[in-house]
Amino acid sequence: MHPTALVSPTAKIDSNVKIGPFCVVEDNVVIKSGTVINSFVHIASDTFVGKDCQIFQGSVIGEIPQDLKYDGEKTKLIIGDRVTVREYCTINKGTNANGETLIGNDVLLMAYVHIAHDCIIGNNVILANGVQLGGHVEIGDWVTVGGMTPIHQFTKIGCHAFIGGGYRIVQDIPPYILAMGEPLKYAGINSVGLRRRKFPPEVRDIIKKIYKIIFKSKTNLSESIKLIKRDYCDNKEASIILDFIKNSNRGLI
Repeated sequence: MHPTALVSPTAKIDSNVKIGPFCVVEDNVVIKSGTVINSFVHIASDTFVGKDCQIFQGSVIGEIPQDLKYDGEKTKLIIGDRVTVREYCTINKGTNANGETLIGNDVLLMAYVHIAHDCIIGNNVILANGVQLGGHVEIGDWVTVGGMTPIHQFTKIGCHAFIGGGYRIVQDIPPYILAMGEPLKYAGINSVGLRRRKFPPEVRDIIKKIYKIIFKSKTNLSESIKLIKRDYCDNKEASIILDFIKNSNRGLI
């Protein structure tokens, strides 16, 4: 721990954590083993940081929400293991709505990412430079979002989706797809990502057929759901897609 760092006596810091110059670690922060906190990082109260994380210069982690309804209630930020937070990211703790903001394991947040209150970020997520999340955004496992992308509050992004950089996300993006364009549109399935994650060709083919029904046929969404249930009732990926659609609040892109 650098001698210029200010660390609260109530913070619980494992013995092999490195804390660089001019950092501030507030009350009731927990930082687990192997984590490196670089210079000028501010970690606010009631933040949990998991094992083997790296937090780079100038990031502000766990500060209060930018929500006018927030009234000082005790809430949390929880960050998983092996998370990389690059320079000048900001991550806010939760509000009374959820009580906490959650970041999963093996997540990469590139420089200048903002994650607002009550967001839920899954495992193996990549948010490129300048991605900006409103409150209550939910992002599934293995999602990649391209740089300089704003994401509207309460939006959901399904697992294994890939979103091109610079586009606005204002509606829900279902699992396994590519999304690009202005306004954002379905641009096929995320074939490259699914191949890298060892999805067999026959599974990728089923996913492609399901989305052809949803996005390329002349049926409306209700009729498409009935067709998918009829033809793919025992398919795991079909169930994940249908559950996502059922729980969508902002409508699909």
